[in-house]
Amino acid sequence: MTRILLLHGPNLNRLGHRDPRHYGTITLPELEALVRERGRELGFEVAAFQSNHEGALVDRLQEETGRAAGCIVNPGALAHQSYVLHDAILDFGAPVVEVHLSRISEREPWRRVSVIRPACAAQVEGLGPDGYLRALAILADLLGRGSR
Repeated sequence: MTRILLLHGPNLNRLGHRDPRHYGTITLPELEALVRERGRELGFEVAAFQSNHEGALVDRLQEETGRAAGCIVNPGALAHQSYVLHDAILDFGAPVVEVHLSRISEREPWRRVSVIRPACAAQVEGLGPDGYLRALAILADLLGRGSR
């Protein structure tokens, strides 16, 4: 099975409790189960990892380089400031799709620009949990598997 890394940044461990108006009521374990189930249908093994620490996210990307065929990343607020994560995504060497549960392009001015976006193959925002499923479909297309 083709391995896909599902990477969650700071505060995403608080899904289901944190600002449901922007992030909904789904918890991180529920979201990961949803992505794993759809991933299996597409022939992907989904390996999930969450950290509130930028360096841990970079470490995981480096560990998965050459092992995972692609990555879905919700960097949280690191999207707006982490050039370190940007560079790690470039070095990953496989397609990465950036996902945001909320529509960051319509939120506070500081949230509207993602510094990691140029390093990613695509960005999905504002679709809630369905954004992760859209990201899986994008990766499937990029990896020549189609959306089955």
